[in-house]
Amino acid sequence: MAEVVLRGDDLEASREAEAELTASLEGEPIAEPMAAGQGDKPFSSLVPAIIGAANLMQTLSATVIANALPSMAVTLKVDPVQLNTTITVYLLALAVFLPVSGWAADRFGAKRVFLIAIALYAASCAACGFATNLPELLLARAAEGAAGALMGPVGRLVLLRSTPKHDLVRAMSVLTMPALLGPVIGPPIGGFIVTYMSWRWIFFLNIPIAALGLFLVNRYINDIKEEDAGPLDWIGMVLTGIGMAAVVFAFENLGKSRLPPLMVPGLMAGGLAMLGVYAWYAKRTPHAILDLKLFRIPTFFASVVGGTFMRMGVGATPFLMAILLQVVFGMSALQAGLMTFASAAAALVMKTAAPPILSRFGFRNTLSVNAVIVGVSFMAYAILTKSTPHWIIYMILLTGGFFRSLQFTALNGLAFAEIDGPQMSRASTMSTMGQRLAQSIGIGFAATLLRVFQTHAHAARLTVDAITPTFLIIGAVALVSGAFFIVLPANAGAELNGRNRRSRV
Repeated sequence: MAEVVLRGDDLEASREAEAELTASLEGEPIAEPMAAGQGDKPFSSLVPAIIGAANLMQTLSATVIANALPSMAVTLKVDPVQLNTTITVYLLALAVFLPVSGWAADRFGAKRVFLIAIALYAASCAACGFATNLPELLLARAAEGAAGALMGPVGRLVLLRSTPKHDLVRAMSVLTMPALLGPVIGPPIGGFIVTYMSWRWIFFLNIPIAALGLFLVNRYINDIKEEDAGPLDWIGMVLTGIGMAAVVFAFENLGKSRLPPLMVPGLMAGGLAMLGVYAWYAKRTPHAILDLKLFRIPTFFASVVGGTFMRMGVGATPFLMAILLQVVFGMSALQAGLMTFASAAAALVMKTAAPPILSRFGFRNTLSVNAVIVGVSFMAYAILTKSTPHWIIYMILLTGGFFRSLQFTALNGLAFAEIDGPQMSRASTMSTMGQRLAQSIGIGFAATLLRVFQTHAHAARLTVDAITPTFLIIGAVALVSGAFFIVLPANAGAELNGRNRRSRV
């Protein structure tokens, strides 16, 4: 079966960061969240733009590498299929080190860990660019994944501790841009670099971004840490790290033939078993590395668990659209990337539209209704054929991009609506892990459906007849998320809109 590998990472920033930073830099550090009078200060996009610019490195690196694999294989003198392991190694390192990010931020300070993560990420990117053989590249990619595991959730934690709750929706609308834009603009950027430059520039591209990020984080963001982080839960780290890695690796290989037939279900069963053991262990451990009690909070549960069904579709869509446009419609990678950029343009429009929409209709109503719209937007891709006028494709992509972006912003804000200061680090880690897992599930689920429909049709290659029902099923799965939002209280997330929850009916 033809495979097109695209990845987007967890996680969330603005493509307008440079313009916003230029307009916002006034030379004063950002006040701590509990500072007197902070609630009276006008909203500034400086903090989310700085963090988003740093996270942009991660999403770009994750999405542009797919286009470079053939060129990298020639330089490194290996089979292109072997280079798929560079993506796998990155994802496994990410899964292993994600659980420790919250504890590290509490123990050493979120700002310090964020700075270290940016520096390590830049260094590992440089090492990838200078790699002369496959082992060197794999080692550098593992280091890149470990640094990325810290950068995403700790960066979000910096934002949470630097932003009052009534400004959190606007801040999240800036922060979530990498998750929305990275998978869209990554392929055309990667195609351009591979076509007109060396593949090594895919990794070198992040170095100046990292240098700017280090300066801005150090200059404009204060350090905030918990007084008592507690000891590191080594047992929990091993159980969750290996369990998450096994599950992610299993989902990444669903619908593919790279592993022995029984290995994928074995990995999935083993990973889920380790996570189950951790759930039992965490109830008996006061300093468990992941706080499962967070799922007792209705808004957090709805955001992470309910949002999984929508995020599955978001993870699967770039993969499916790449196959549809490139394999079935015969477009080049650059042509397909430029076409899907329409959804990125819609995401930028959403940046200013989300706060008033959420303020007017509330989180429960917005998420419930928008879940239906998002699900239908996934299904709409099923009507596309090779003869569909391009303007119709653009309109569908624009509409889907706008409403998915609105759902992202609402979900990421709602997750922290009822989270108190001491819980923020663990909540940030749990939320990021949920997003990563949902993305892997979505891609694996879509690949499996494609394989089933292709086999059922007895087709030698992928056709639109295999992709159409896959989009319909992905859309139906996204509709399920609405059931988690409709049961929320009418005033859920009211404080994020500057209102007191108790004062609302």
